Amino acid sequence: MSTDSVITHVVAALAVVIAASHALGAAARKLGQPAVIGQLFAGIALGPSLLGLLPGGAYESLFPKQIQPVLTALAQVALVFFLFAVGYELDLRLLRQQSAVTAVSVSGFALPMLMGAGIVLLFPGGFASVNGGRPTDTTFVLYMAVALSITAVPVLASIIKDQGLLGSRPGTIAMASAGVIDALSWPVLAVVLVGGEDGSVRTWAVKVALLVLYVLAMLFAVRPVLAWWMRRPGLSAAHQVPVAVTVALASAWVTNALGLHVIFGALLAGVVMPRLPDGSPDGRLLRPLQDVGGLLLPVFFAISGMAVVLGGLYASDLLILAVICVAAVVSKVAAGSLSARGTRQPWRDSLLIGVLLNTRGLTELIVLNVGLQAGIIGPRLYALLVVMALLTTAATGPLIRLLRRPADLPPDLHTDARPTDARPEGGALVPDVRPGTDTAPLPSTGAGTAPSP
Repeated sequence: MSTDSVITHVVAALAVVIAASHALGAAARKLGQPAVIGQLFAGIALGPSLLGLLPGGAYESLFPKQIQPVLTALAQVALVFFLFAVGYELDLRLLRQQSAVTAVSVSGFALPMLMGAGIVLLFPGGFASVNGGRPTDTTFVLYMAVALSITAVPVLASIIKDQGLLGSRPGTIAMASAGVIDALSWPVLAVVLVGGEDGSVRTWAVKVALLVLYVLAMLFAVRPVLAWWMRRPGLSAAHQVPVAVTVALASAWVTNALGLHVIFGALLAGVVMPRLPDGSPDGRLLRPLQDVGGLLLPVFFAISGMAVVLGGLYASDLLILAVICVAAVVSKVAAGSLSARGTRQPWRDSLLIGVLLNTRGLTELIVLNVGLQAGIIGPRLYALLVVMALLTTAATGPLIRLLRRPADLPPDLHTDARPTDARPEGGALVPDVRPGTDTAPLPSTGAGTAPSP
């Protein structure tokens, strides 16, 4: 295929991918679901599972093998911008401010990790079979633990807004906790991948040492230089954005060269990027990267969906799917609900927090793609985990509406009968402070306000 032909096919494929993702994303929102559900279905529909079944070779004509590397590269660039924005907004100071966020974050991370590892240890033969005979070694066990621990912060932000939970106690605690959970999950995933194909102790130790040196260089060398540059008098956004893009792409290249993935470098670049004096992200810098990332994310959904080959699944795989789904739902809902109740939150608020933490989606897809590219999981297990991510995310909205169904539920979702009249400028209700509990108004978290699919 000539260069001109590749360009023609890429342009046509992008037009179809963006149009289909937008249309099905809008349809999902009309059905009360996050747009990511429809966007991922668009990718599955454009892949071999549906388009590939049509006569005439429609799939091969629209997405020939020669353009797959180009689409994959565009998807990786979208992830770099998206994860940079997530890292830039991440604020771990929440852990020091609210015991409820700390308790929910730790349990919402630890229990799903244990459940993810536990199901592999309980059913090693089943997972080895569905994973193409790959060994259920320590790397695989840790990977499955991470896969069940993830909460998709951007999708959660969209659900909280759509369900009228913005500014409520459950929504705020869940949002802050989800950001911390994902921040804890990324380093574990990095440990899983750092050994690369050669899993020897020496290789692992060398790469860990290089990674630690790189993180220290970013924190103590790159960050001060960026702070000096960004605080120069008269510096406009036109000069800030190219610097941020360069740092994000260069950092992604370094971590990829270390045998990890571009997402880790992008996250680290966002974390070290200097903020405004009040600690908040600079919107002039953040919005352009969000816009570019959001525009290209449909390509990532398409690549993710095309890798799902439903026709390659066996009837016996449904048992492993059921095990994964039960473990994913029970661990997240139980961890969130019981830990929130342990900090003296009302039971209905606690259940809402647990249900919200069960939201997966975009962030889960990133983890699954990393595992597939690294060879930790095969196509069949990848397809099952994608289905799990879809089911758990799609169930969040209906479960929230079920918990809110009683007619006597106050508008601010608190079961405490005492009314509260305090409202900030935006009109959202501010939780009242009850004596003897750690329920002062929670600070809002910027984490996850990157493009909300």
